[in-house]
Amino acid sequence: MKRRLTLALAATALAAVVLGGCAGPTPADYAAETPVLDLKTYFNGDLVAHGLFTDRSGKVVRRFVVQMTGTWNGNQGVLDERFTYSDGKTERRVWRLTDEGGGRWSGRADDVVGVAQGVAAGNTLNWRYTLSLPVDGKVYEVQFDDWMYLMDERVMLNKAVMSKFGVRLGEVTLSFYKNPAPR
Repeated sequence: MKRRLTLALAATALAAVVLGGCAGPTPADYAAETPVLDLKTYFNGDLVAHGLFTDRSGKVVRRFVVQMTGTWNGNQGVLDERFTYSDGKTERRVWRLTDEGGGRWSGRADDVVGVAQGVAAGNTLNWRYTLSLPVDGKVYEVQFDDWMYLMDERVMLNKAVMSKFGVRLGEVTLSFYKNPAPR
């Protein structure tokens, strides 16, 4: 009996270690990182981002450039994104952002299902949202776990994992530049 109890306790401890190892980062993990990300400051004015989408094998499937303009009125902001893909196709997404206070953010866009929820701490913002994504004449609802890291006053890096039913489909990687030089 004592041996069974010891084995059960060991199995429980091992399960706790394994499951605890699966927990991902949280924005609070970056609370002490600088420079501190202030979305109203960073996403104010003109920005440009260069990005790519990689499938689950890591192959680059699409490259793109995003021209953005951000404007604010109090705790409400608009981020107008204009995408140009390497194949010449274009797309536009207009985010309506709300500072909910305490590092909490919400966002809406026409192709976002429901409301995007964000948490900012230190130099980091984590967005979670569902996007309606058209592919080959069909529209799929896919989930994004989107992480942004402010590197300095001009540069922010962004990495987002896209999944469906918990299965990782690929990643979007972007580099943002604030107030870029005119082209």
